[in-house]
Amino acid sequence: MTAETIFKYFPNLSEVQQNQIVLLEELYKDWNQKINVVSRKDIDELYLRHVLHSLGIAKVQVFNLGSEILDVGTGGGFPGIPLAILFPEVQFTLVDSIGKKIKVVNEVVEGLGLNNVQTINSRVEEVPKQFDFIVSRAVAAMPTFVHWVKGKIKKEYLHERKNGILYLKGGDLSDELETYRNAEIFDLTRYFDEDFFETKKVVYLPLKFKG
Repeated sequence: MTAETIFKYFPNLSEVQQNQIVLLEELYKDWNQKINVVSRKDIDELYLRHVLHSLGIAKVQVFNLGSEILDVGTGGGFPGIPLAILFPEVQFTLVDSIGKKIKVVNEVVEGLGLNNVQTINSRVEEVPKQFDFIVSRAVAAMPTFVHWVKGKIKKEYLHERKNGILYLKGGDLSDELETYRNAEIFDLTRYFDEDFFETKKVVYLPLKFKG
């Protein structure tokens, strides 16, 4: 898969955004040789397994101007960096407890010229701010994740959908989401044709503000 597939699913990107998407592969291949943040198999399918997968969140929720998004356990910068390209008027905070991963994220952000991304090398519990939405890619089971991000959701919301978690997950989620009756599950096959997305989902879980 090439960057062209991204443009097929997101046809309204500006020239700047298209160039940033194209540049992703070069930047990640270069940095991954120095600091391994993406597996070798995945780096060859970067646009499918990382970029397009991350952008599944954008098919479920369009982020409004001025909103603030927290990407927890961002790893090499997913889903935060592709989403930051797509929503240049939205502020993204990418947090990871592993310093070398944040170093790669910083280099990629700089290489892309993104000015709407802040990175934090720490555990999410230590991030002092609150956000409209919290995004992540399956870094823990939902109950654990909800515990980690307690108190990180803003009171006022800027979207029709209430503030909360948008979580990229795969497989059978019935046990994990049993206690979350208000969770919504979106199959990514609704938006993308590739076989890779057969079991992939976005889980939306509204969270109450805790002052």
